Amino acid sequence: MNTNSPVWVYTDTVKEHFMNPQNVWEDDNYEPDGEGLVGSMACGDQMKVGIKVKEDKIIDLKWQTYGCASAIASTSVMSVMVIGMTLEEAYTLTPVMITEKLGGLPKHKFHCSVLGDKALRAAIDNYLENQGRDNPYRKLVAKIICECKNVTDQQIEDLVKTKKATTLEELREITEYGTVCGKCQFRVQRLFDEYKHIYNV
Repeated sequence: MNTNSPVWVYTDTVKEHFMNPQNVWEDDNYEPDGEGLVGSMACGDQMKVGIKVKEDKIIDLKWQTYGCASAIASTSVMSVMVIGMTLEEAYTLTPVMITEKLGGLPKHKFHCSVLGDKALRAAIDNYLENQGRDNPYRKLVAKIICECKNVTDQQIEDLVKTKKATTLEELREITEYGTVCGKCQFRVQRLFDEYKHIYNV
C-alpha cells in the first residue's frame, strides 16, 4: 500500500465546482455593467468578476480566476449564490457564507473566499459608480477596527485600494489609528497587509 499517494483534502462540493466551474467568463464579447478585479498574479491568486444588473438585482455574473482549486471553487459557488440576489444581498455576502456553501475549506485556503467576496464588491462598486450613484451598502459591512478614532475596515480598504496609503505610516497620518490606546495596531497591520495583497499595492 502506497502511503505517500496524494490525498484530496477538500469536500465533494469543492471538487465539483473545481472540476465543473459555473459561470466562467469565456466570451471576450461579454460586456458587464460592473467589473471588479482583485489579487495579484505575482502572488498566485487573481479574480475578475463582471455583473449585469436589472432593477438592482444581479441577473448575470461571469468570472475569471487564476489560482488554486479553492480559488476556482469558491468563485464558482459564489457566482451560483449571487445570481438573482439584490445588490444589497450580494454586497453583504461574506467569505464565511461562501465557505459554508462549499462545505468548508482548509484554514490556510480561507483567503481564497475572501478574494471572491472582494471582487464581487468591487464589481458592485464599479456598477454604482458607472451609474453615478452613491453606494449605500458600504456602511452595512463596515467594522470598526480602531475604536478610539472610529476607523473602519472600509476606510483602510479604500485608502489602500486608491493608493492614498501605501505604508502604515501614511495610514496612521491619515486616520490617526493607534495614537490613543494602541490596542488596534496588530489588527490594523494585518488588515493593511491583506488589502495590499488583494489590491496588488
